[in-house]
Amino acid sequence: MPVTAQQTQGLDLGYQQMYNLEFDAAHKTFAEWMRQHPEDPLGPVSNAAAYLFSEFDRLHILQSEFFLHDDNFRTSQKLKPDAAAQQAFQRELARTQELAGRIVARSPGDSNAVFAQVLALGLQSDYDALIEKRYLSSLNATKDSRLLAEKLLRADPNFADAWLAIGVENYLLSLKPLPVRWFLQWNGNATNKELGLEKLKITAEKGRFLQPFARLLLAVAALRDKNRELARTLLQSLSRQFPHNHLYAEELARLR
Repeated sequence: MPVTAQQTQGLDLGYQQMYNLEFDAAHKTFAEWMRQHPEDPLGPVSNAAAYLFSEFDRLHILQSEFFLHDDNFRTSQKLKPDAAAQQAFQRELARTQELAGRIVARSPGDSNAVFAQVLALGLQSDYDALIEKRYLSSLNATKDSRLLAEKLLRADPNFADAWLAIGVENYLLSLKPLPVRWFLQWNGNATNKELGLEKLKITAEKGRFLQPFARLLLAVAALRDKNRELARTLLQSLSRQFPHNHLYAEELARLR
């Protein structure tokens, strides 16, 4: 079964802090969770997410202009990551895979451990594509994350956060030109736009840790489809929930 509210109060707080761009506070919250639950892979993978989102904010990657114009996807020029954050990010991902691997080895149906693996692969894919510009590595990690999420959801379809992995791959890769999509499909990647949006909506409506990110992606999709009203509604909701996150206010200002 998915993690419960009572079990994850500390993790919930950490994600709230992360989406509010309070990264130091999020790291402290996740560190305390890991101290209290040293065998739980959701601790280090959540801390890895905070390192990644901190880099996204520092490098201005999450601005919807990035997705709308797609220039950063086309260029092979690497961004300059923070070395300490990069090392910490990779360390937490390695710890996640170690802990989750142990749990899955003795209990293959442990949804939380499998989800930690799904999320770790998704975070690695994002880092590879958006910061290091290692696209083939990113595509493979994206595919592996989606395949693992599908396996998890066959056993536990109510694990709403896991639908994000399927939604992200299908939607974002569907935006590529047709010849590129042919290659992606040959590589085993999924590129169905409608399916991607459908799965993103599940996480946006019912997700726990990844709900705000799914809602942001739906806002980006609405902007691409010229649905400014839907984008405005989603961004206003995010801005109210996370008032310290300047991204939402900046994007709302663009819509005025």
